[in-house]
Order: sequence, then structure tokens, then C-alpha cells
Amino acid sequence: MDNIIIIIGIICAAAIISIIVVIHLIRKNKNNKYKKIIDDLDYQKNELDTSPVGPELAKLQNYINNEKLEVMYNNWKDRLDDIKDVKIPKITDMLIEAEYLLSKKDYKSTMYKIAKLEMEIYKVRTTSEFLLDEIKEVTNSEERNRGSITKQKAEYRNLYLKFKETESEYGEFSEKVENEFQTIAKRFEDFETLMENKEFTEVPKLLKIITDLLNHIGVVVDELPSIVLIAENILPKKIKEISNIYNKMKEEGYPLDYLNIEYNIKEAESKISDILERAKVLNIEDSLFDLKVLTEYFEKLFTDFEKEKVIKVDYEDANVTLKNKLNKTNKLVEEIFKQLDYLKKMYNLSEEDIQNFYEVKKEVDELNNDYNTLLSHTSNGQFAYSKLTDSIDELFSRLSKTDSKLENSLNVLGNMHDDEMRARQQLTEVKELLKEAKNKLRTYNLPVIPNRYYTELREAKEAMSEIVKELEKKPITIDTLNTRVDTARDLAIKLSGKTKEMMHMAKFAEMAIVYGNRYRSKEKELDRNLTYAESLFYKGEYKKSLELTINSLNKIEPGIYEKLLELSERKAN
Repeated sequence: MDNIIIIIGIICAAAIISIIVVIHLIRKNKNNKYKKIIDDLDYQKNELDTSPVGPELAKLQNYINNEKLEVMYNNWKDRLDDIKDVKIPKITDMLIEAEYLLSKKDYKSTMYKIAKLEMEIYKVRTTSEFLLDEIKEVTNSEERNRGSITKQKAEYRNLYLKFKETESEYGEFSEKVENEFQTIAKRFEDFETLMENKEFTEVPKLLKIITDLLNHIGVVVDELPSIVLIAENILPKKIKEISNIYNKMKEEGYPLDYLNIEYNIKEAESKISDILERAKVLNIEDSLFDLKVLTEYFEKLFTDFEKEKVIKVDYEDANVTLKNKLNKTNKLVEEIFKQLDYLKKMYNLSEEDIQNFYEVKKEVDELNNDYNTLLSHTSNGQFAYSKLTDSIDELFSRLSKTDSKLENSLNVLGNMHDDEMRARQQLTEVKELLKEAKNKLRTYNLPVIPNRYYTELREAKEAMSEIVKELEKKPITIDTLNTRVDTARDLAIKLSGKTKEMMHMAKFAEMAIVYGNRYRSKEKELDRNLTYAESLFYKGEYKKSLELTINSLNKIEPGIYEKLLELSERKAN
């Protein structure tokens, strides 16, 4: 038992010692970490203390030869003294405080102090770097400015060489360009004077002026020859050519007022004059662009002129065609309205039919007015042929639609007239059918004509009379007339067919009875049947008489019907 207690005690003691060791190691690591950070910040502080601002500022003492530069030097020196005498000592004090807090193992406060140190060092470093840049603007200006002026002189030489090679293309403005180059050369001399007098603060302004002058002369060298060529040669020739074509086409009757040629030529000439006037002081801003716009405008006029010439031919052809078609339609409409009262009396026209004629007349009147307006626009020269062609196409379309409506209305009248003519023709045909039927009856002396035949004959004559009545009515109602014609024709055809059938049956029945008489003395039943058949014949029942006779004879002489039919056909031929 005692041994166990001893073992446990040993284990606990070992554990406590281990914990103490671990804690000690942790604290040592943390202490080392913060110590390293503080050392690094101290190194950064020393870098600030030994920055090149001081030596660079010392260089400036050699360049001070004017009041402005002296003021700048004093300002920079005050700012440097503030860094060295105030801000860096402050950082030193903060580093001492951080080391003291770390020695007291106050890690939280140490971390806070480190954070403030980092911020302060950053601010001082930024201030120092900015100050150094400002000082170097002066101390390095000679080298930098020499480099800039060297590039500008090279650009100047290239531009001047380009100018000299093409000097003849500048015309009267070459002297102005030459003077501008001399002005730039004088600026180079001014640069040397400033550098000799160590007036470094004035040099950037001069370099900027030289840059602007070179940019301007560069544009002049690139654009002025083209401006001179276009403004003094190309455009005047184009304007003269355009004027000649314009005047000639006006004399030939082309409507060109819409192009405003005369006004635009004056404006163009004014613009060219202004461009050349400004070129005398080498002010060529937007000049080349404006001249190109004018050139494109006059180039387009050539296209417009050619287009007008082509379209004029098309327009004149279309005008002749439209005029002929419109005159034809006018004559037709005029003729219709001259006969409209007669047509109303002659035919029972519907309100819709009459209204269609008036609508057509209204449309034709509007077309005539619009066509006359088109002719006035053609003669006054205010509209281009291209626009006039669009207008004439629109008139063609409207006239086509109106002609279609007129044709439909005329078709209605034509159909009515055709129906009337058909009715009169078919009236004659009905009369011929009835006359033919009567003549057929006379060719064979029938013993009796059935009453129903006379009834159908009367109905056919009455239907024929109705046709006559409708034709005598004014106006004629075509629908009623057509009904009367169809009825009369059907009845006449039916009567004609009935007449033929009745005549055929009568003749055939009589032939069959006569043929059967040869068997009467021998066949009593046949004799009775033939006697009854004769009775039916004289009563007008020809079909029944024939059927009875044929059926009776067929018992004695099979196939008698075909034989008698053949015999009947031979007699007919």
C-alpha cells in the first residue's frame, strides 16, 4: 500500500514538473517572437534615420540661385528636421516602452504597443518617401529634362525634314509653317538658358509648351498639304463641274430644287474660304474633316444626278402608261353614268350595285385630282423624280384596285344582259318546242288526245307567257326572269318528250293490233284481248293498249315485241 502511494506521488510530481516546463517553453517562445518583432521595428526605425533624404537635400544647396528654389529648400528642410528631431525620437521612445512591457511579460500591452509602432513607422516612411520624391524632382531634373528635350529635338528634326521634303505642297502657307518651326527652335534655346541658370522649376512648363507646339506642328505637317490640295484644287473643280451639270439639267427640266445646290455651293465656298483664312495662322482644327465632308457631299451629287437621269426615263414611261389607263377608265365611268338611269330602268339593280358605281366614280375623281397634283409637282421642279416615281407607283396601285371594282360592277351588268339575251333565246326555243309538238300531233291522226296532255300544254304556254311578261317589265328582275325561263324550258322539254312518247306508243299499239288480227279467227282469248286493246286505244290509253297487245301476242308468237320494233324502225326509215 505504501509503495502504491509513493508511485502515485512520483507520477504527480513528474506531471507537475512537465506542466511547468511546457508553460516555461510557451512563454519563452512568445517572448522570443515579440522580441523579434521589436527588433525588426527597431531596424526599420534605423532605416528611416539613415534615409537618403538628407544627402539628397544637401545636393540641392548647389542649385539654389533664386528665391523660389530657396523657399522650397527651407520647406523641405523643416519637414526633414521634423522627421529626424520629432517623429523618429518618438518611435525610439515607443520601442523602449515595448521592450519594457515585454520584460514584464505583459503580452497584451506589448501587442498593442507593437501595433501603434507599426502604424507610426508606416506614416513616417510614407512622409519620408514623398519628401524624397519632391526633392528628386529638382535634383534629378537636369538629367530627366535633358532626356526629354533630346526626344523633342529628335521629333522636331523628323517633322522639319518631312516639311522640307514636301514644302511645295504647302503653297502660300509654307512661310507660316517655317516660322512655326523657328518658334519651336527658339524654345529649345530658352531651355538651355533655364538649365544654365539652374531655373529647374520653370523647365517643366517650358517642356509642356514645346510638347504642345510639336503636337500642333505635327498635325499641320500631316494635314495642311491635303487641306491645300482639297481646298484650292479638288473642291473648286468639283464645284465648277457640279454647277455646270446642275445648270444643264435645270435647262432640260429636271426637278433639282430639292437638292438646294445653289445654297449649298455658297455655303461650301464660304466654308473653304474660312478654312484657308484660318490656315494662314495655322489654325487647321477640324479643317481636313470638314473638307472631306464637303468632298463626299459633292461626290454624292454626281450619283444623285445620274440617278435622276435614269429615274426620269422610267417616270416618263410610267406617266404615259398611267395617263392612258386613267383616260380609259374615265371614259368608261363617264359612259356608265350616261346610261345609269337607263340601266336602272332596264334592270332591277340593287342598292349595293348602284353604290359600287358611285364609289368607283369617287375613287376615279380622287385619282384624277391626285394625278393633276402630281403633274403640277413635276412641272414646278420641287420634287425629285425618285419621289415622283414613288407617287406614280402609288397611283398605279390605286387605279388597279379601282379598275378591279369597276370590272366586278360591269360583270354584274354583263351577267344581267347575258341573262336577258339567254331568256329571249330560250323563249324562242320554248316556242319552237311547242310548235314542234303540235306539228307532230298533226302528222298522225290520233283518235283522242288525253286531257292530261292538254293540261301540260297549257302549263307550258302559261310559263312561256310569264317569260314574256318579265321581259316586258321595266326594270327587269333578273332572278325572277331566270326562274321563269327555267320553269318554261323544263315544261316545254317535258311536253316535247311526252308528245314523242305518245306518238310512238300510238303508232306501235296500232301496228301491234293490226298484226294480231291475223290470229283472231283462231285464238278466242287473243280476239278478246285485241278487242279490249282497241277500246283502250280509242280512249287514248295507248301505252296500256300496247302492253296488252304485246303480252297477248307473245303467248302465240314469242319475241313478237322485238319483231314489231324492227318492223316499226324499217317503216320509219
